[in-house]
Amino acid sequence: MKIVYLVGSLAEQSINRGLSEAVKSVAPEGMELVEVPIGSLPLYNRDLDTNYPQVAKDLKAAIEDADGVIMFTPEYNRMYSSALANAIEWSSRPWGSMSLAGKPVAAIGASPSGIGTASAQQHLRSTLAFFGAKVMGQPEAYIDANKAELTSDGTVNEDAAKVLTNWVNAFGSFVEANKA
Repeated sequence: MKIVYLVGSLAEQSINRGLSEAVKSVAPEGMELVEVPIGSLPLYNRDLDTNYPQVAKDLKAAIEDADGVIMFTPEYNRMYSSALANAIEWSSRPWGSMSLAGKPVAAIGASPSGIGTASAQQHLRSTLAFFGAKVMGQPEAYIDANKAELTSDGTVNEDAAKVLTNWVNAFGSFVEANKA
């Protein structure tokens, strides 16, 4: 099973990049997780629809070739990041070619607050539903980076590892049940 993932934080020492590493470390056998970098995407501009940038073509192809997609989202001002919004916008263009349509997708995120990325994930799920993605609802995972002892290299404590293991296994089952 090939799962592509997008990390919504562009920070070098991102805790959400660390979260992606932690999830990769507990992913079940047979699940390959591959990052699709989004930092080099230009800001979406419909004037580029007629001369689509290669980096955006690569994003779309990676999503379309995958069995499922994970979006690791930080929470900035109760929203998911502009970098992630931009990637989603590129994945939906040119008009009528929504790469996420029918694709099993899950959102997860970490922040140094007690509510993790709950608000950002709710906004993100709503957006993904608009694009026709099959969005995993349960289990949800709002990771408090401090309690999880999450580091930017993907180290987490034993309790957090159990949560992430259950979450990624559930996503694998969700992907199997919702393959296009």
